[in-house]
Amino acid sequence: MRKNNVVWHKPLVTREMRNHLNGHRSFVLWFTGLPSSGKSTIAHAVEFELHKKGFRTYTFDGDNIRHGLCSDLGFSEKDREENLRRIAEVVKLFIDAGIIVLTAFVSPLKRHREMVKAIIGEGDFIEVYCRCPVEVCEKRDPKGLYRKARSGEIKDYTGISAPYEEPENPDLVLDTHLLDIEESVKKVLNLIEKKLFL
Repeated sequence: MRKNNVVWHKPLVTREMRNHLNGHRSFVLWFTGLPSSGKSTIAHAVEFELHKKGFRTYTFDGDNIRHGLCSDLGFSEKDREENLRRIAEVVKLFIDAGIIVLTAFVSPLKRHREMVKAIIGEGDFIEVYCRCPVEVCEKRDPKGLYRKARSGEIKDYTGISAPYEEPENPDLVLDTHLLDIEESVKKVLNLIEKKLFL
């Protein structure tokens, strides 16, 4: 009943007009990988470089989102899916607003990432896989979450008690246990330029 009474209002200002005003097109860089694989660090570093060049950007970080928009969700598979669905819808709005969006979410299951891509649109979606062995991620463990997962304090923790399905065809793979931050950022910027997004 509610959907029958909701009608899409066609805007006067379009995404194309906003992109033209900004001087660049909008899209999303979706960083995925195990916890502590470097997603957030690299995403924020890439955003900083883009910002210095005058691009309009915004980074969505998994922990930050759970402080507000998704504060009512837990970490069950159902809640993880809803978390990503909400994020994808917000990212889609930001892309329509003409902004280059960067995201850092574990997004562990293939079907969840496919859902996100379907919502956002394949032509606006760049998948960056931060590949790092779980042993290395666990040694980094800046928040102490792997330790808590090992002790049983945290249930359904990706890489320990919950699965991570590696992307089959990401646009870019960053072996973050071998690359430093500067090298990773350069590879991402080169990918964007190669794809003629900027």
